[in-house]
Amino acid sequence: MLQFGRYFFEFVFWEDIVELAHLVAEMQSLTAILAAALIVLAAIATAMGFSMLGGKFLESTARQPELAQLLMMRMFLMAGLVDAFAAISVATGLLLMFGPNPFLAEILNAAAGKIS
Repeated sequence: MLQFGRYFFEFVFWEDIVELAHLVAEMQSLTAILAAALIVLAAIATAMGFSMLGGKFLESTARQPELAQLLMMRMFLMAGLVDAFAAISVATGLLLMFGPNPFLAEILNAAAGKIS
């Protein structure tokens, strides 16, 4: 019987440990790439949204200057919604990066079931 810390495993082969280490490293790297993609795509989408929103506001204000106050109010409302999308995406990316990884937990649970 092999002893690793406080856990006792019967018939643990080094190949299984190396395979588990590769799976854990791959899942952590894929999670980092996913979190970075979420943050980058949120920044790009927000920049495009604000540019389209500002352009359409200026265009509509030039056509009907008497509606400028109403259009500005609606523009700021939409700007808040566009910014909320970016905040949610960045928060999700940071949660995946620094929080408990649910994908990694599934791999470790499957490995624990295989060993025991």
